[in-house]
Amino acid sequence: MKRAILIHPDPRLKKVCPSVEELSDEVRQLASDMLETMYDAPGIGLAAPQVGVMQRLIVLDCVKEEGAEPRPMVMLNPEITAASEELNIYEEGCLSIPDQYAEVTRPAEVEVSWLDLDGTGKKAGFDGLWATCVQHEIDHLDGKLFIDYLKPMKRQMITRKMVKLKREQARS
Repeated sequence: MKRAILIHPDPRLKKVCPSVEELSDEVRQLASDMLETMYDAPGIGLAAPQVGVMQRLIVLDCVKEEGAEPRPMVMLNPEITAASEELNIYEEGCLSIPDQYAEVTRPAEVEVSWLDLDGTGKKAGFDGLWATCVQHEIDHLDGKLFIDYLKPMKRQMITRKMVKLKREQARS
C-alpha cells in the first residue's frame, strides 16, 4: 500500500529515530509499503520518517538503467561503520523536498552494517550513487536533510518554496 510522503518542513523529519527493536509483521509490511511508495514516486531511496514512522528503517534501489533488474534493499538499524577520505559530489534531491536539487559532498565510499527482514546481520561496501543514497537515507534517521548541508540562504530559499507548496496543496 502506498503511503503519503511528508513534505519539509515537518517536525517529524527533524527527529532522531529509535532502533527497530523487534521484527514484526508490521515492520515487514512497512518495508513493503515503503518500497511501493518509493518506486511510485519515483525515487531511489526512502526512510521510515518520510512516511511518518519514527523507526530506523530505510529502503533503496539505485538501479536506474532501462530494463535492468531492480535491486531493492531493506535495511533495519543501518549504521555507517567506515567512510573513505575521498569525497564525491552528487546533485541530490529528496522525495520530502520535491523538485529541489543541490550539490552535496559526501564520502565516495562507505561500509554499512544493518539487519535484514529476517534479522540477519549484514555488512557491505557501497560506492557511487549507492554510497550517496545510503548516506542520504541514514541521515533521515538522524533528523538530517540534504538541505542541512547547504549554505543558510539556499536552505531558507528551499524551505520557503516548500512552505508555499504545502499551502497550495492544503487549498486544493
